[in-house]
Amino acid sequence: MSGKSTIVRHSLNEIGALRKRGADKTGNDAPEAESLGADFWKSARVAMPPGKTSAHLRLDNDVVEWFRARGKGHLTRMNAVLRA
Repeated sequence: MSGKSTIVRHSLNEIGALRKRGADKTGNDAPEAESLGADFWKSARVAMPPGKTSAHLRLDNDVVEWFRARGKGHLTRMNAVLRA
């Protein structure tokens, strides 16, 4: 996992300003995605993610601070590390 996030957040005002400048990367002229076709949807199934279990555990302060320093979602990242 790279240290730099590719997620960008903008307010509605910022999006409006981007559009006025022509800098909005999500223009209306974006091509439509190719259809997946009827055969795909015939066999498609809803897959629910596995459930979560709440657990209380004691962690070293420096470990928690390292994850927190990387921003929102630190518990999700901890879970990903444990899963890996």
